[in-house]
Amino acid sequence: MSLLSCALGVRQPQLDTDLGAFLRAARPWGLILFREACVTREQVRALCAALREAAGHDAIIWIDQEGGRVARLKPPEWLVWPACAKYGEVYARDRASGLEAAHLGHRLIAHELKSIGVDGDYAPVLDVAIEGADKIVGDRAFSKTPSDIAPLARAALEGLHAGGVAGCIKHMPGHGRAMADSHLALPRVSASDDDLSRDMAPFVALADAEAAMTAHIVYEAWDADRPATCSAKVIEQIIRGRIGFEGLLMSDDLDMKALQYAMNGGLAERADSALKAGCDVVLQCSGVLAEMEEAAKGCRPLEGLSLVRARAVEAFAKRPAGEFDAEAGWTRFKELVG
Repeated sequence: MSLLSCALGVRQPQLDTDLGAFLRAARPWGLILFREACVTREQVRALCAALREAAGHDAIIWIDQEGGRVARLKPPEWLVWPACAKYGEVYARDRASGLEAAHLGHRLIAHELKSIGVDGDYAPVLDVAIEGADKIVGDRAFSKTPSDIAPLARAALEGLHAGGVAGCIKHMPGHGRAMADSHLALPRVSASDDDLSRDMAPFVALADAEAAMTAHIVYEAWDADRPATCSAKVIEQIIRGRIGFEGLLMSDDLDMKALQYAMNGGLAERADSALKAGCDVVLQCSGVLAEMEEAAKGCRPLEGLSLVRARAVEAFAKRPAGEFDAEAGWTRFKELVG
């Protein structure tokens, strides 16, 4: 049986009958855990197993575990990880230490995720921190300097891979200049093509990444009418063309206000629009069953080149982690970042 071209958010700690029945019928490609679904390690392991059984395949289970503000796994059950800007600070003092810290931090995150059944992380962030822009990116960015972001992001992505976890670079082609939070509004960026090209540089450097997430932003220099997620111009000419990204392209969350304001219709129409524009998979993250059902109506079977790309992502997520001394790693990590 084919899989559906979506990854759906889960915000409940246990699988119930209704969600289980929907997953069996829909067979989404991926699932995404949010804070409400993560209570204890044992509970998350059981939930992941139940979700995969219901979906009828060994689905990648994703999470947003960047560190800093964006971390679904919270203390006291889980460790606290620094925002990516911290790695940039270490890198500014000593490049070798910064790269080691970024790699080791994400290797430790992967170790934690893999142990509870999670094998995909929506990280690292490749956006450039821009002075005066909305704070939605802020310290989630490694640096304000594009040339510093690429090596740090590469180290972070390789740290995830070493732990048997797939990564997803975001938010392509660059969220740093947005003057509004796309969770709450539709950002419009009026920057020139030259400035936007500068922001793209980290994505160009990591164009070989297995997966990427789009930005719900209108880039007026490229397509003044549609946000990147739903713009065939941006996806074909910029993301696939100038950036050269050939991996699996996922939308950001269809529930975000940016798409509500940009598009006519509901979740089904948003999903259809993003897929027609060139996204391979769409994300719907509310955890509300009726909204999952609506979004699924706009999705399609995962096939062709999109399926090939999805299988390549699964290859990263499903391989076993390499040998790793987590205790020694944690000690070294504290030495590097303080």
